[in-house]
Parts: sequence; C-alpha cells; structure tokens
Amino acid sequence: MGQKVNPIGLRLGINRNWESRWFPTKANLVENIGEDYKIRAFLKRKLYYAGISQILVERTAKKLR
Repeated sequence: MGQKVNPIGLRLGINRNWESRWFPTKANLVENIGEDYKIRAFLKRKLYYAGISQILVERTAKKLR
C-alpha cells in the first residue's frame, strides 16, 4: 500500500506557492486563519463566474492586501 501525501504540501516550493503570506503573533494566529478562510469563501462566492484561479492573501503588520 502506498503512503497518502497531501498534494498541496508536496508541490509547495516546486510549482506552487503558499496561499497566504504573513507572519502572525501567537495571539492573532487563530483570528488570522479564520479571516483568511472567510475572505476566500466570500470572494469565491462573489467572483465565481469571473474565472479567478487563485486567491492570495498577503498581510503586513497593519494592512491586508
């Protein structure tokens, strides 16, 4: 039997990049992950017919881009 490997984790750094770029503090980690999920879900619903292939979330210390 073969090993089950997550395909996103396998391809990171080779032909795929991270979907989020930010470095959280321990206090904000759960909040930021939840916000990223909600942002992606909202944009996927609203822009479903636009043909957007990937949504990247990038945060600096005080801004969301």
